[in-house]
This record gives sequence, C-alpha cells and structure tokens, in this order.
Amino acid sequence: MTTLLRIDSSSRTTTSQSRALGDYFVNSWTARNPETKLIGRDLVAEPIPHISNQTITGYYTPAEQLTAELRSATALSDYLIAELQSAEILLLTVPMYNFSIPSALKAWIDQIVRIGYTFSYDGKSFGGLVRVKQAYVMCAYGAAGYTDSGPFSAFNFLEPYLKSLLGFLGIPDVQFFSVQATTADPATVAANLEMAKRKIDAAIKQGIYA
Repeated sequence: MTTLLRIDSSSRTTTSQSRALGDYFVNSWTARNPETKLIGRDLVAEPIPHISNQTITGYYTPAEQLTAELRSATALSDYLIAELQSAEILLLTVPMYNFSIPSALKAWIDQIVRIGYTFSYDGKSFGGLVRVKQAYVMCAYGAAGYTDSGPFSAFNFLEPYLKSLLGFLGIPDVQFFSVQATTADPATVAANLEMAKRKIDAAIKQGIYA
C-alpha cells in the first residue's frame, strides 16, 4: 500500500487555488490508486510553531545526551519526521506569498530538515535521508509570468527553493504544477486551472505507482 502525505499551507481555507489543485490531484491519484493511504496536515488549521533555541540545541545534541527538556523541545520534530518518512508520495499545496513560500510551510520545513534524520553530513558532503520517492507541488500565483522564463520568473523564489530543498533531502522526483493569474477574471482562472489539471492527469498516468 502506498502512503501519500499531503501538506496544505494556504491561509485561504476557502477559494484557495493551490488547495483546489491539491484536491484534484488526490481525487485523480486515488482513482488510479484506490489502495493509497492518505495522511493530511493543514498548516493553517494546525499551525506548526517556529523552532526555538532549545529545539536547535536538541538537533545538534547526541541522542544519548538529550535531557528531558531537549527531548521535549524536539518531540514535534520527531513526530513530523516520522510522518514524512512513512510516506512514499509527498503532496505540497503552496501559494506564492511575496515571491516565496508561506511562513506556515517554512515553520514545517524547519521542523523536518534535521541532520542525522532527514539529511546526513560526513564532514565533506551531504546526503538525503528522506524515503519519499515522489513529490508533487501544487503552486498558485496571483499574477501571470512567474514560470517558463516569464517576465516575473526572476521573482519566483518558491519553485527553485522547494526543488533544491526536496532534492537535498533525497527525494529523486519533484514535479511542479502551477495555476497563474489567480486574481484575473473568472474565465481566465478557470482556463488556467483546467490547463494545470490536464498536466496533473498526464503526470499521474506516468507515475511509478500508477
């Protein structure tokens, strides 16, 4: 059985185009893979706290030297990493906020990017330790021109960041699907959504678990 972990980060709990793409992806995926186990985490409904000084100290303290206080400070990180490592498929729904990712998603990232758990370092090189095989990222942009060398592509720090990060953690296949101009007229938004949905369908048909 395949496990799919979905992480939502849009502050819009309604009318969110990134969440809408995530819903479409899940429906399309499970139609082809009905045995899939779904795990969902909504970072707006259940916000992840920012890491603290004690959390960082715990990250760099050997397990046998962790005090009760440090174990408590890293307990959420332990849980979120275990949740991530249980999945073969990762689905992120991510709107662009001020040219990058929402702070809610960054808080989650800071809890799961952890030496010895999701990446390794031997003094010379880094290695990814995350067991996820595929990541699908649903992006929403208020304006057009952020992708495919468009006029605003230099301001798109969302996709390059997530592509680099997920690759660093060891995920070998990361695919992005975007709906742009979400603040345009309804007909334009609907047409852009349909274009993204067609690309999602094509990707799922080619997926290693499809």
